[in-house]
Amino acid sequence: MFNSRWWVVFASLLALLVGNASICMFATGVFIKPISAELHLGRGVISSAMGLENLVMSLMVPFIGRLLDRRGIRPVLLPLIVWFALSTAALSLLSSSVVLLMVLFAVQGIGGAGQGPTPYSKMVTSRFDENRGLALGITLAGVGLGTALMPQLARILLRQLGWRMGYVGLSVAILLLAFIPVAIWFGEPSEVRDARQQGRAPAQSLPGLELSEALRTRGFWFLVAAISLSLMAINGTLVHVVPMLTDRGLPLAGATAAMSAAGVMLIAGRILAGYLLDKIFASYVAIFFLLCPMVGIAILGIGVTGAGPVVGTVLLGLGVGAEHDLASYMLSRYFGIKAFGAMHGFLFMFAGVAVALGSMMLGWCFQIRHSYGAGLVLFEILLVVSIVLMAVLGPYRYPAVKRGARPRPKKVLAAQ
Repeated sequence: MFNSRWWVVFASLLALLVGNASICMFATGVFIKPISAELHLGRGVISSAMGLENLVMSLMVPFIGRLLDRRGIRPVLLPLIVWFALSTAALSLLSSSVVLLMVLFAVQGIGGAGQGPTPYSKMVTSRFDENRGLALGITLAGVGLGTALMPQLARILLRQLGWRMGYVGLSVAILLLAFIPVAIWFGEPSEVRDARQQGRAPAQSLPGLELSEALRTRGFWFLVAAISLSLMAINGTLVHVVPMLTDRGLPLAGATAAMSAAGVMLIAGRILAGYLLDKIFASYVAIFFLLCPMVGIAILGIGVTGAGPVVGTVLLGLGVGAEHDLASYMLSRYFGIKAFGAMHGFLFMFAGVAVALGSMMLGWCFQIRHSYGAGLVLFEILLVVSIVLMAVLGPYRYPAVKRGARPRPKKVLAAQ
């Protein structure tokens, strides 16, 4: 029973509960106020340290992805999990020194680059051909569950132990939920073990393009642009939903309830998108899940009252939940899994920058024009561009292989 490949999905889901987003953003968000009060550091300074950490993570992910392809997943991932856990515990040593603050957050970002979707998406895609979409959807739902659960754990630790020991408690959770499952269930597939014994890089036994080959195709850049632009629009809007709704007179409790509903739909979107990707051509699934946030942004932009704000925010959550599934699945179907780690890391380096720019653009739009309107119109245009790019990718180059059949790669735009 424990040899089933679905245990890999279970282990990945557990590990992503304590992934970089859950720990570095949402759990740390609970600690910002007490850290600021005790160390006399402004919230802007602490937020800048978190921004530096996110930049480090975005820049490190492509290098870690390449290591995963060349060295194997478990040998690279286990040390990074330990690094992430120890660097999280090290935040308990923070003082009023701004330099120390920046250094410790940056060091955590290095480990956090490994404790994200890239290694777990790579592991799942290497184990699943049929049912790959559903497996990815369940795996990446761990990010949404972590977003909901880790702030609650941080709140309990803060109340019982204080923020310093709270960081130590989070590091223990990382080791329990990530290191142990990965150590137990992330064994190498037989073909990878055979390649290693023959002195070849593990990825050489897997089908697909090298990163250098993928970078020479239009399709790869179309996919990078589609995912990055859509996440810029969706995440950029979600960051400002609470102030946007409270500006219109909605009580804070109602605005935060809308965000909570979006979080629930993020999880649902990942599982639903994963299920549909195994049944329906990915471009059609992508177009549906991009139309959802388009409608959501329109509802928020025109100021629909009543249940409108909740509906709009929920549609945004549904869209952002599907995007990571779509990116991982479409990378594997159009470019294979030989260099999946490097390609996934490269794509999400751009996506991470795009998300930061989206939030900043909408914030400056409001500061200059005292309205979000122009920024929301721009985001609608970006989503239209994303839909067009998804629609022209063409048929898969590496479709799922039915049992007993041989794969027959097709000529597609993604490979041109």
